[in-house]
Amino acid sequence: MTVWLCSGQGAQKPGMGVDLFDLPQVADTFAVLSDELGIDLALLAKDGTPEEVNGAVAAQALTMAVSVGVGRVLQDAGFQPDAVVGFSLGQISALVLVEVLPLADAARLLKVRATAMDDACAANPGAMLALMGATVEDAQALCEAQAQGDVLVPANMNCPGQVVISGTCEAIDRAAAAWKEAGKKAVKLATAGAFHSPLMDAAAQEVEKFCAGLTFAEPRVTLLCNTDARPFTADAASARLSAQVRSGVMFQQSIEALIAQGQTDFVEVGFGGVLTNLVKRIDRSATRTAIGTREALDAYLEEK
Repeated sequence: MTVWLCSGQGAQKPGMGVDLFDLPQVADTFAVLSDELGIDLALLAKDGTPEEVNGAVAAQALTMAVSVGVGRVLQDAGFQPDAVVGFSLGQISALVLVEVLPLADAARLLKVRATAMDDACAANPGAMLALMGATVEDAQALCEAQAQGDVLVPANMNCPGQVVISGTCEAIDRAAAAWKEAGKKAVKLATAGAFHSPLMDAAAQEVEKFCAGLTFAEPRVTLLCNTDARPFTADAASARLSAQVRSGVMFQQSIEALIAQGQTDFVEVGFGGVLTNLVKRIDRSATRTAIGTREALDAYLEEK
């Protein structure tokens, strides 16, 4: 049983995907996204500076282009997943691969989501903090103790021993000091703001408004939703996608649910290999493959 993992934002860098451009599925994906977003993504991938690649829309678009492009190559080669999980932005990539949305609609959704989140970051400054050695319960207790009237919530349930919290800058600073005072390590993330927290409420409303004008199909295979690790359904798509912007990402819970169902082969379609590393920390017995480069793709196709 095979699960595809669609990468989230964060691992992007100049040059990503360039070695895949000769594959028509990848080239077409980059072209469609470029047309819809008004950005030459192929040129950006080849010649963009780190600052340009890390732009609010650019980073998400490049990440999605590689994930969807690689997934399309695998599908055309006869590979199909039994289930799909996307991490944050990766859930939009997943919507394309499981045929919930056509790529053009997903690109427009990405632009609305990225722009709205960027605007929310400017209106409501915040930050994110990775707590090493933390359980979800630890993170929740820390947030309750250090919020002191500010927004401070668990945001990314990544794997055992790594939970990311999100909130106002002041609350994050208090949480970091308290966690370090307890003798534990905390790492402030290089994000534009407090993603997956109530500080994104305005962005969530924009996403829901936009989604109301889209037509969603039922996923052709199981797609687990970030907000609750339960299957995604077309009738609740607008509410689920908007909630995802301001709610925590339940990645660990999603992987554990799939493993409990007997799914133990995890393939990350996308750049960076971050999600396969998280799966390793969730269950070392699971088979893991990261496909974000031409070398990795060719090796997977040859092996299978």
